[in-house]
Amino acid sequence: MPEKPMGQVPFATRELYDKGIAAVEKKNYDYAVTLLMQALRLEPGFYEAREALRATQHQRASGKRSLFAKFMGSASSLTRGQVALRTNPLDAILIAEEALNDDPNNSAAHELLADAAMAAALPKTALLSLEVAFKSRPSDRKLALKLAETTGALGNRARAEKLYRDLLRADPRDGEVNERLKNLLAARTLHEGGYEKLEGGEGSYRDVLRDKEEAVSLEQSHRLVKDDDVAARLIAEHEARLAREPDNLKLLRDTADLHLKRKDFDRTTEYLQRYLQQAGVNDPLVLEALRDVGLARFEHEERSLDPAAPDHAERLAEVRGRRNAWKLEDIRRRADLNPTDLHIRYELGELHLEAGRLGEAIAELQKAQNNPNRRIPAMNLLAQAFARRGMNDLAARKLLEALKEKPVFDDEAKDLHYQLGCVYEKMGRREESMEHFKTIYEQDVAYRDVMARVDAFYAAQG
Repeated sequence: MPEKPMGQVPFATRELYDKGIAAVEKKNYDYAVTLLMQALRLEPGFYEAREALRATQHQRASGKRSLFAKFMGSASSLTRGQVALRTNPLDAILIAEEALNDDPNNSAAHELLADAAMAAALPKTALLSLEVAFKSRPSDRKLALKLAETTGALGNRARAEKLYRDLLRADPRDGEVNERLKNLLAARTLHEGGYEKLEGGEGSYRDVLRDKEEAVSLEQSHRLVKDDDVAARLIAEHEARLAREPDNLKLLRDTADLHLKRKDFDRTTEYLQRYLQQAGVNDPLVLEALRDVGLARFEHEERSLDPAAPDHAERLAEVRGRRNAWKLEDIRRRADLNPTDLHIRYELGELHLEAGRLGEAIAELQKAQNNPNRRIPAMNLLAQAFARRGMNDLAARKLLEALKEKPVFDDEAKDLHYQLGCVYEKMGRREESMEHFKTIYEQDVAYRDVMARVDAFYAAQG
Protein backbone atom coordinates (compact mmCIF):
# COMPACT_ATOMS: atom_id res chain seq x y z
CA MET A 1 0.00 0.00 0.00
CA PRO A 2 1.74 3.20 -1.13
CA GLU A 3 1.56 6.39 0.87
CA LYS A 4 -0.87 8.91 -0.60
CA PRO A 5 -0.69 12.68 -0.89
CA MET A 6 -3.71 14.77 -0.03
CA GLY A 7 -4.96 14.89 -3.62
CA GLN A 8 -5.30 11.09 -3.85
CA VAL A 9 -7.30 10.69 -0.64
CA PRO A 10 -11.12 10.29 -0.93
CA PHE A 11 -13.22 13.31 -0.03
CA ALA A 12 -14.80 11.72 3.07
CA THR A 13 -11.35 10.98 4.54
CA ARG A 14 -10.09 14.48 3.75
CA GLU A 15 -13.15 15.86 5.49
CA LEU A 16 -12.25 13.95 8.67
CA TYR A 17 -8.72 15.34 8.40
CA ASP A 18 -9.99 18.91 7.97
CA LYS A 19 -12.27 18.56 10.99
CA GLY A 20 -9.35 17.15 13.00
CA ILE A 21 -7.16 20.15 12.11
CA ALA A 22 -9.98 22.49 13.07
CA ALA A 23 -10.28 20.72 16.44
CA VAL A 24 -6.53 21.15 17.01
CA GLU A 25 -6.83 24.88 16.35
CA LYS A 26 -9.54 25.01 19.04
CA LYS A 27 -7.25 23.00 21.39
CA ASN A 28 -9.84 20.21 21.48
CA TYR A 29 -7.09 17.59 21.29
CA ASP A 30 -9.14 14.55 22.35
CA TYR A 31 -11.63 15.10 19.54
CA ALA A 32 -8.83 15.86 17.09
CA VAL A 33 -7.08 12.55 17.89
CA THR A 34 -10.36 10.68 17.41
CA LEU A 35 -10.98 12.27 13.99
CA LEU A 36 -7.41 11.78 12.75
CA MET A 37 -7.42 8.15 13.90
CA GLN A 38 -10.65 7.60 11.95
CA ALA A 39 -9.05 9.11 8.85
CA LEU A 40 -6.05 6.79 9.20
CA ARG A 41 -8.25 3.73 9.67
CA LEU A 42 -9.81 4.55 6.30
CA GLU A 43 -6.49 5.47 4.62
CA PRO A 44 -3.40 4.15 6.47
CA GLY A 45 -1.19 5.73 3.80
CA PHE A 46 -2.55 9.26 4.38
CA TYR A 47 0.79 10.69 5.48
CA GLU A 48 -0.36 14.27 6.19
CA ALA A 49 -2.91 12.86 8.63
CA ARG A 50 -0.17 10.76 10.27
CA GLU A 51 2.01 13.84 10.76
CA ALA A 52 -0.93 15.81 12.15
CA LEU A 53 -1.81 12.99 14.55
CA ARG A 54 1.76 12.78 15.83
CA ALA A 55 1.87 16.51 16.54
CA THR A 56 -1.54 16.38 18.22
CA GLN A 57 -0.47 13.47 20.43
CA HIS A 58 2.39 15.57 21.77
CA GLN A 59 0.16 18.59 22.37
CA ARG A 60 -2.38 16.41 24.16
CA ALA A 61 0.14 14.48 26.29
CA SER A 62 0.67 16.98 29.11
CA GLY A 63 -1.64 16.52 32.06
CA LYS A 64 -2.97 13.16 30.90
CA ARG A 65 -2.90 9.83 32.66
CA SER A 66 -0.35 8.80 35.28
CA LEU A 67 2.93 7.21 34.22
CA PHE A 68 1.84 3.93 35.82
CA ALA A 69 -1.40 3.92 33.83
CA LYS A 70 0.50 4.73 30.65
CA PHE A 71 2.94 1.88 31.27
CA MET A 72 0.28 -0.70 32.05
CA GLY A 73 -1.85 0.33 29.09
CA SER A 74 0.97 0.39 26.57
CA ALA A 75 2.57 -2.87 27.79
CA SER A 76 -0.57 -4.90 27.15
CA SER A 77 -1.40 -3.20 23.86
CA LEU A 78 2.13 -3.59 22.49
CA THR A 79 2.02 -7.31 23.18
CA ARG A 80 -1.10 -7.47 21.03
CA GLY A 81 0.67 -5.32 18.46
CA GLN A 82 3.58 -7.75 18.14
CA VAL A 83 1.10 -10.57 17.47
CA ALA A 84 -0.73 -8.45 14.89
CA LEU A 85 2.54 -7.54 13.18
CA ARG A 86 2.94 -11.14 12.01
CA THR A 87 -0.53 -11.36 10.48
CA ASN A 88 -1.86 -7.86 9.73
CA PRO A 89 0.65 -4.97 9.82
CA LEU A 90 -2.10 -2.35 9.42
CA ASP A 91 -3.72 -3.55 12.64
CA ALA A 92 -0.33 -3.36 14.34
CA ILE A 93 0.02 0.28 13.18
CA LEU A 94 -3.33 1.18 14.76
CA ILE A 95 -2.42 -0.59 18.01
CA ALA A 96 0.88 1.30 18.13
CA GLU A 97 -0.94 4.58 17.50
CA GLU A 98 -3.27 3.85 20.41
CA ALA A 99 -0.23 3.44 22.66
CA LEU A 100 1.21 6.70 21.34
CA ASN A 101 -2.05 8.47 22.16
CA ASP A 102 -1.18 7.80 25.80
CA ASP A 103 2.57 8.36 25.51
CA PRO A 104 3.82 9.95 22.26
CA ASN A 105 7.45 9.28 23.25
CA ASN A 106 6.99 5.54 23.80
CA SER A 107 10.06 4.12 22.06
CA ALA A 108 8.74 0.55 21.92
CA ALA A 109 5.50 1.75 20.32
CA HIS A 110 7.45 3.75 17.73
CA GLU A 111 9.59 0.73 16.87
CA LEU A 112 6.50 -1.47 16.50
CA LEU A 113 4.88 1.16 14.31
CA ALA A 114 8.02 1.45 12.16
CA ASP A 115 8.25 -2.35 11.67
CA ALA A 116 4.57 -2.54 10.79
CA ALA A 117 4.80 0.43 8.42
CA MET A 118 7.74 -1.12 6.56
CA ALA A 119 5.81 -4.40 6.29
CA ALA A 120 2.89 -2.41 4.86
CA ALA A 121 5.16 -0.54 2.39
CA LEU A 122 4.73 2.83 4.14
CA PRO A 123 8.37 4.01 4.43
CA LYS A 124 7.65 7.67 5.26
CA THR A 125 5.41 6.56 8.11
CA ALA A 126 8.16 4.20 9.29
CA LEU A 127 10.76 6.98 9.16
CA LEU A 128 8.56 9.26 11.26
CA SER A 129 8.70 6.74 14.12
CA LEU A 130 12.25 5.50 13.57
CA GLU A 131 13.60 9.02 14.11
CA VAL A 132 11.88 9.23 17.50
CA ALA A 133 12.93 5.72 18.56
CA PHE A 134 16.56 6.27 17.50
CA LYS A 135 16.72 9.57 19.36
CA SER A 136 15.81 7.79 22.58
CA ARG A 137 18.05 4.74 21.91
CA PRO A 138 21.01 5.98 19.82
CA SER A 139 23.23 3.06 20.85
CA ASP A 140 20.82 0.48 19.42
CA ARG A 141 22.64 -0.98 16.39
CA LYS A 142 19.54 -2.74 15.06
CA LEU A 143 17.58 0.50 15.18
CA ALA A 144 20.39 2.41 13.46
CA LEU A 145 20.39 -0.15 10.63
CA LYS A 146 16.63 0.21 10.18
CA LEU A 147 16.93 3.98 10.10
CA ALA A 148 19.78 3.89 7.57
CA GLU A 149 17.89 1.47 5.32
CA THR A 150 14.73 3.56 5.43
CA THR A 151 16.43 6.92 4.83
CA GLY A 152 18.37 5.40 1.93
CA ALA A 153 15.20 3.92 0.42
CA LEU A 154 13.57 7.36 0.59
CA GLY A 155 16.47 8.94 -1.29
CA ASN A 156 18.38 10.55 1.58
CA ARG A 157 21.56 8.65 0.77
CA ALA A 158 23.83 11.14 2.55
CA ARG A 159 22.08 10.54 5.89
CA ALA A 160 22.10 6.77 5.35
CA GLU A 161 25.80 6.86 4.47
CA LYS A 162 26.61 8.80 7.64
CA LEU A 163 24.66 6.31 9.78
CA TYR A 164 26.53 3.38 8.22
CA ARG A 165 29.90 5.12 8.61
CA ASP A 166 29.15 5.88 12.27
CA LEU A 167 28.41 2.18 12.81
CA LEU A 168 31.67 1.24 11.08
CA ARG A 169 33.63 3.65 13.28
CA ALA A 170 32.29 1.69 16.24
CA ASP A 171 33.07 -1.68 14.65
CA PRO A 172 35.15 -1.54 11.42
CA ARG A 173 34.84 -5.32 11.01
CA ASP A 174 31.05 -5.37 10.86
CA GLY A 175 30.53 -7.25 7.60
CA GLU A 176 26.82 -6.55 7.34
CA VAL A 177 27.28 -2.79 7.65
CA ASN A 178 30.18 -2.86 5.18
CA GLU A 179 28.03 -4.68 2.64
CA ARG A 180 25.11 -2.31 3.10
CA LEU A 181 27.37 0.72 2.70
CA LYS A 182 28.82 -0.70 -0.53
CA ASN A 183 25.31 -1.26 -1.90
CA LEU A 184 24.29 2.26 -0.93
CA LEU A 185 27.33 3.82 -2.61
CA ALA A 186 26.70 1.73 -5.73
CA ALA A 187 23.09 2.94 -5.80
CA ARG A 188 24.27 6.53 -5.43
CA THR A 189 26.66 6.08 -8.36
CA LEU A 190 23.82 4.74 -10.52
CA HIS A 191 21.60 7.63 -9.51
CA GLU A 192 24.20 10.33 -10.08
CA GLY A 193 25.35 8.80 -13.35
CA GLY A 194 21.83 8.51 -14.77
CA TYR A 195 21.96 4.70 -15.03
CA GLU A 196 18.76 4.16 -13.03
CA LYS A 197 16.71 5.44 -15.95
CA LEU A 198 18.66 3.19 -18.28
CA GLU A 199 17.86 0.09 -16.20
CA GLY A 200 14.21 1.11 -16.06
CA GLY A 201 13.97 1.24 -19.83
CA GLU A 202 14.08 5.03 -20.05
CA GLY A 203 16.79 6.98 -21.83
CA SER A 204 19.83 5.53 -23.55
CA TYR A 205 23.57 5.34 -23.21
CA ARG A 206 23.68 8.47 -25.35
CA ASP A 207 21.86 10.26 -22.56
CA VAL A 208 24.25 8.95 -19.93
CA LEU A 209 27.44 9.39 -21.92
CA ARG A 210 26.62 12.18 -24.33
CA ASP A 211 29.45 11.41 -26.71
CA LYS A 212 32.55 9.29 -27.04
CA GLU A 213 34.87 12.05 -25.79
CA GLU A 214 32.88 12.41 -22.53
CA ALA A 215 32.95 8.63 -22.08
CA VAL A 216 36.75 8.67 -22.31
CA SER A 217 36.91 11.55 -19.81
CA LEU A 218 34.64 9.69 -17.38
CA GLU A 219 36.80 6.58 -17.58
CA GLN A 220 40.01 8.55 -17.07
CA SER A 221 38.62 10.47 -14.08
CA HIS A 222 38.06 7.17 -12.24
CA ARG A 223 41.61 5.97 -12.78
CA LEU A 224 44.58 6.95 -10.69
CA VAL A 225 45.72 10.05 -12.55
CA LYS A 226 49.43 9.69 -13.07
CA ASP A 227 49.92 12.06 -15.96
CA ASP A 228 49.67 15.72 -14.96
CA ASP A 229 48.58 16.71 -18.48
CA VAL A 230 45.63 14.29 -18.31
CA ALA A 231 44.64 15.65 -14.91
CA ALA A 232 44.89 19.23 -16.20
CA ARG A 233 42.68 18.38 -19.21
CA LEU A 234 40.10 16.67 -17.03
CA ILE A 235 40.03 19.66 -14.71
CA ALA A 236 39.52 22.00 -17.66
CA GLU A 237 36.63 19.83 -18.93
CA HIS A 238 35.05 19.64 -15.47
CA GLU A 239 35.31 23.40 -14.97
CA ALA A 240 33.78 24.03 -18.39
CA ARG A 241 30.85 21.80 -17.46
CA LEU A 242 30.52 23.53 -14.08
CA ALA A 243 30.10 26.84 -15.92
CA ARG A 244 26.99 25.28 -17.49
CA GLU A 245 25.96 23.19 -14.45
CA PRO A 246 26.95 25.21 -11.38
CA ASP A 247 24.64 23.17 -9.11
CA ASN A 248 26.12 19.78 -10.06
CA LEU A 249 27.34 18.57 -6.66
CA LYS A 250 28.95 15.39 -8.01
CA LEU A 251 30.95 17.45 -10.51
CA LEU A 252 32.15 19.73 -7.71
CA ARG A 253 33.32 16.69 -5.71
CA ASP A 254 35.08 15.17 -8.71
CA THR A 255 36.83 18.46 -9.54
CA ALA A 256 38.00 18.82 -5.95
CA ASP A 257 39.36 15.27 -6.08
CA LEU A 258 41.31 15.97 -9.28
CA HIS A 259 42.89 19.08 -7.76
CA LEU A 260 43.83 17.03 -4.69
CA LYS A 261 45.58 14.46 -6.90
CA ARG A 262 47.68 17.33 -8.27
CA LYS A 263 48.36 18.49 -4.69
CA ASP A 264 46.70 21.81 -5.45
CA PHE A 265 45.34 22.17 -1.94
CA ASP A 266 44.02 25.71 -2.38
CA ARG A 267 41.82 24.75 -5.35
CA THR A 268 40.70 21.55 -3.62
CA THR A 269 39.58 23.59 -0.63
CA GLU A 270 37.83 26.09 -2.90
CA TYR A 271 35.72 23.41 -4.60
CA LEU A 272 34.81 21.66 -1.36
CA GLN A 273 33.67 24.99 0.07
CA ARG A 274 31.63 25.60 -3.08
CA TYR A 275 30.06 22.18 -2.54
CA LEU A 276 29.00 23.18 0.99
CA GLN A 277 27.60 26.47 -0.29
CA GLN A 278 25.62 24.80 -3.09
CA ALA A 279 24.37 21.96 -0.86
CA GLY A 280 23.12 24.49 1.67
CA VAL A 281 23.95 22.23 4.62
CA ASN A 282 27.01 21.68 6.79
CA ASP A 283 27.63 18.16 5.50
CA PRO A 284 29.90 16.56 8.16
CA LEU A 285 31.53 14.30 5.55
CA VAL A 286 32.57 17.29 3.43
CA LEU A 287 33.76 19.13 6.54
CA GLU A 288 35.90 16.08 7.32
CA ALA A 289 37.20 16.14 3.74
CA LEU A 290 38.24 19.77 4.24
CA ARG A 291 40.06 18.69 7.39
CA ASP A 292 41.84 15.90 5.50
CA VAL A 293 42.93 18.34 2.79
CA GLY A 294 44.38 20.68 5.40
CA LEU A 295 46.31 17.83 7.02
CA ALA A 296 47.52 16.62 3.62
CA ARG A 297 48.90 20.12 2.98
CA PHE A 298 51.02 19.96 6.15
CA GLU A 299 52.16 16.38 5.38
CA HIS A 300 53.24 17.52 1.91
CA GLU A 301 55.13 20.43 3.46
CA GLU A 302 56.89 18.06 5.88
CA ARG A 303 57.93 15.68 3.09
CA SER A 304 59.25 18.62 1.08
CA LEU A 305 61.77 19.52 3.78
CA ASP A 306 65.39 18.58 3.11
CA PRO A 307 66.40 16.11 5.86
CA ALA A 308 70.06 16.94 5.23
CA ALA A 309 69.58 20.65 5.91
CA PRO A 310 71.26 21.84 9.14
CA ASP A 311 68.04 23.46 10.34
CA HIS A 312 65.81 20.50 9.44
CA ALA A 313 64.77 19.75 13.04
CA GLU A 314 63.79 23.38 13.71
CA ARG A 315 61.82 23.68 10.45
CA LEU A 316 60.07 20.36 11.08
CA ALA A 317 59.07 21.46 14.58
CA GLU A 318 57.76 24.75 13.16
CA VAL A 319 55.58 22.95 10.55
CA ARG A 320 54.21 20.55 13.13
CA GLY A 321 53.46 23.42 15.50
CA ARG A 322 51.46 25.19 12.78
CA ARG A 323 49.71 21.90 11.95
CA ASN A 324 48.62 21.36 15.56
CA ALA A 325 47.36 24.95 15.85
CA TRP A 326 45.45 24.53 12.57
CA LYS A 327 43.92 21.22 13.72
CA LEU A 328 42.56 22.87 16.84
CA GLU A 329 41.19 25.83 14.88
CA ASP A 330 39.58 23.51 12.29
CA ILE A 331 37.91 21.23 14.81
CA ARG A 332 36.56 24.19 16.76
CA ARG A 333 35.11 25.57 13.53
CA ARG A 334 33.44 22.23 12.77
CA ALA A 335 32.12 22.04 16.32
CA ASP A 336 30.57 25.48 15.92
CA LEU A 337 28.94 24.46 12.63
CA ASN A 338 27.64 21.16 14.05
CA PRO A 339 27.32 21.74 17.82
CA THR A 340 25.38 18.49 18.37
CA ASP A 341 27.84 16.26 16.47
CA LEU A 342 29.33 14.12 19.23
CA HIS A 343 31.94 12.64 16.90
CA ILE A 344 33.48 16.11 16.58
CA ARG A 345 33.40 16.40 20.39
CA TYR A 346 35.40 13.16 20.50
CA GLU A 347 38.01 14.54 18.09
CA LEU A 348 38.26 17.77 20.09
CA GLY A 349 38.63 15.86 23.36
CA GLU A 350 41.34 13.65 21.85
CA LEU A 351 43.21 16.72 20.61
CA HIS A 352 43.03 18.43 24.01
CA LEU A 353 44.31 15.24 25.67
CA GLU A 354 47.28 15.02 23.29
CA ALA A 355 48.17 18.64 24.11
CA GLY A 356 47.85 18.06 27.86
CA ARG A 357 44.80 20.32 28.26
CA LEU A 358 43.19 17.85 30.65
CA GLY A 359 40.27 19.96 31.86
CA GLU A 360 39.15 20.75 28.30
CA ALA A 361 39.67 17.10 27.30
CA ILE A 362 37.49 15.82 30.15
CA ALA A 363 34.69 18.28 29.32
CA GLU A 364 34.58 17.25 25.64
CA LEU A 365 34.99 13.49 26.23
CA GLN A 366 32.18 13.48 28.78
CA LYS A 367 29.92 14.74 25.97
CA ALA A 368 31.44 12.39 23.39
CA GLN A 369 30.74 9.26 25.47
CA ASN A 370 27.04 9.79 24.70
CA ASN A 371 27.79 8.99 21.05
CA PRO A 372 26.99 5.25 20.72
CA ASN A 373 29.53 4.88 17.92
CA ARG A 374 32.40 6.45 19.88
CA ARG A 375 31.26 5.62 23.40
CA ILE A 376 33.94 3.11 24.41
CA PRO A 377 36.91 4.99 22.84
CA ALA A 378 35.66 8.18 24.54
CA MET A 379 35.40 6.39 27.89
CA ASN A 380 38.95 5.06 27.42
CA LEU A 381 40.38 8.53 26.72
CA LEU A 382 38.32 10.00 29.56
CA ALA A 383 39.84 7.46 31.94
CA GLN A 384 43.33 8.36 30.69
CA ALA A 385 42.61 12.05 31.32
CA PHE A 386 41.45 11.23 34.87
CA ALA A 387 44.59 9.14 35.46
CA ARG A 388 46.88 11.93 34.24
CA ARG A 389 45.18 14.24 36.73
CA GLY A 390 45.86 11.76 39.51
CA MET A 391 42.17 10.76 39.78
CA ASN A 392 42.98 7.06 39.57
CA ASP A 393 39.78 5.88 41.29
CA LEU A 394 37.66 7.73 38.68
CA ALA A 395 39.86 6.34 35.90
CA ALA A 396 39.46 2.75 37.16
CA ARG A 397 35.69 3.16 37.50
CA LYS A 398 35.37 4.47 33.93
CA LEU A 399 37.53 1.66 32.48
CA LEU A 400 35.51 -1.00 34.31
CA GLU A 401 32.33 0.57 32.96
CA ALA A 402 33.73 0.42 29.42
CA LEU A 403 34.81 -3.22 29.80
CA LYS A 404 31.28 -4.20 30.84
CA GLU A 405 30.08 -2.93 27.46
CA LYS A 406 32.66 -4.89 25.45
CA PRO A 407 31.11 -8.13 24.11
CA VAL A 408 34.29 -9.30 22.33
CA PHE A 409 37.97 -9.45 23.23
CA ASP A 410 39.50 -7.34 20.46
CA ASP A 411 42.30 -4.74 20.33
CA GLU A 412 40.01 -2.19 21.96
CA ALA A 413 39.36 -4.57 24.87
CA LYS A 414 43.10 -5.24 25.19
CA ASP A 415 43.77 -1.51 25.47
CA LEU A 416 41.08 -1.14 28.16
CA HIS A 417 42.62 -4.00 30.18
CA TYR A 418 46.10 -2.52 29.69
CA GLN A 419 45.03 0.95 30.82
CA LEU A 420 43.23 -0.52 33.83
CA GLY A 421 46.30 -2.56 34.75
CA CYS A 422 48.42 0.60 34.66
CA VAL A 423 45.90 2.51 36.80
CA TYR A 424 45.75 -0.25 39.42
CA GLU A 425 49.55 -0.35 39.45
CA LYS A 426 49.66 3.39 40.18
CA MET A 427 47.15 2.81 43.00
CA GLY A 428 49.41 0.12 44.54
CA ARG A 429 46.88 -2.64 43.80
CA ARG A 430 49.47 -4.91 42.19
CA GLU A 431 47.50 -8.17 42.27
CA GLU A 432 44.50 -6.60 40.53
CA SER A 433 46.81 -4.86 38.10
CA MET A 434 48.48 -8.12 37.15
CA GLU A 435 45.13 -9.88 36.58
CA HIS A 436 44.41 -7.47 33.72
CA PHE A 437 47.88 -7.88 32.22
CA LYS A 438 47.51 -11.67 32.45
CA THR A 439 44.13 -11.48 30.70
CA ILE A 440 45.92 -9.94 27.72
CA TYR A 441 48.90 -12.34 28.06
CA GLU A 442 46.59 -15.36 27.66
CA GLN A 443 45.39 -14.07 24.27
CA ASP A 444 48.24 -11.97 22.85
CA VAL A 445 51.67 -12.35 24.40
CA ALA A 446 53.18 -9.77 22.01
CA TYR A 447 50.85 -6.93 23.03
CA ARG A 448 52.94 -3.91 24.12
CA ASP A 449 55.14 -4.81 27.12
CA VAL A 450 52.67 -7.30 28.62
CA MET A 451 55.04 -10.26 28.31
CA ALA A 452 57.83 -8.44 30.18
CA ARG A 453 55.44 -7.34 32.92
CA VAL A 454 53.91 -10.77 33.47
CA ASP A 455 57.25 -12.61 33.27
CA ALA A 456 58.75 -10.19 35.80
CA PHE A 457 55.79 -10.77 38.12
CA TYR A 458 56.24 -14.57 38.06
CA ALA A 459 60.02 -14.24 38.41
CA ALA A 460 59.48 -12.19 41.55
CA GLN A 461 57.25 -14.98 42.88
CA GLY A 462 60.22 -17.38 42.60
